[in-house]
Amino acid sequence: MSRLETPTQTTLADHTTLRLGGPARAFVVAGTTAELLDAVRSADGPVLLLGGGSNLVVGDAGFPGTVVKIATRGWRIDGTEVEVAAGQNWDEFVAATVEAGFGGLECLSGIPGSVGATPIQNVGAYGCEVAELLTSIDCYDRRTGEVRTMTADELGFGYRTSVLKGTDAGIVLSVRFALRGDGLSAPIRYAELARTLGVEPGARVPAAQAREAVLALRRGKGMVLDPADHDTWSAGSFFTNPVVAEIPPALAGVEMPRYPSGGGVKLSAAWLIERAGFGKGHPGPGGRVSLSTKHTLALTNRGRASTADLLALAREVRDGVRDRFGVTLRPEPLLINCAL
Repeated sequence: MSRLETPTQTTLADHTTLRLGGPARAFVVAGTTAELLDAVRSADGPVLLLGGGSNLVVGDAGFPGTVVKIATRGWRIDGTEVEVAAGQNWDEFVAATVEAGFGGLECLSGIPGSVGATPIQNVGAYGCEVAELLTSIDCYDRRTGEVRTMTADELGFGYRTSVLKGTDAGIVLSVRFALRGDGLSAPIRYAELARTLGVEPGARVPAAQAREAVLALRRGKGMVLDPADHDTWSAGSFFTNPVVAEIPPALAGVEMPRYPSGGGVKLSAAWLIERAGFGKGHPGPGGRVSLSTKHTLALTNRGRASTADLLALAREVRDGVRDRFGVTLRPEPLLINCAL
């Protein structure tokens, strides 16, 4: 049976990388797929599924329903395909694939959270996205009460999104990836990573070498979890890079990072934030929150913050960018019982 904890035992701040969020009305830990399904089916009222808590902003009032902590673990390798449990720690899994001589996931090293969250928002970094390697998932459909397999095509992947994002109708149980059996990385596409590795874009290197380079870059930006470093008390990049149909008038003729994206143009959220006057370490209310001192895309808890503090800073940055450039930034993490 799954383990039920009382609200007095469980504050969601203890289960999110931001270390923010109030109590849960009920909290269940599901260590097996059967326990997970039982917890979801028997829950009274709203359900919040919790993995590593790295992509959640939970309101100070907490969650007025049942939080189900997905604690399933492990994976099974068949040739170059691997099936992994939804609750498995993502970076532990990536590290194990690299150590076993497989390539493909190395550029996604150091990302906090669990495997089951990766297809929901099509996790990506350093020129690689989950969509490129994911073949299928097993998913519980809460509307029909059935477990079914969904292929990558059915998941409708886009930039940091999928058909599963923004809904709790589908619950990821396991994920399958097709890996590279030669131990080499995927082609290195990200310019900063290519420079760090000393190779030309498009080159392939040993997966372990790429992983170490990615981890070093992420540490330099406060993007590898460290309890002693408040720059890592975050939900990662708080805003997605905006995709616009055309360049706004305020940016016409301006030299800036921009990339083609699905018939539009993807702009750099970090560039926009900095040029709108929000530098690294920019403080929020009372200095209890701030932009990371290493990376302007991360909003951080400096140790005594509330979710209200964090959202106030997010609004200041969002509104400042909109007023300066006419571009509205959208949050990447899920906002639970709170709003921007």
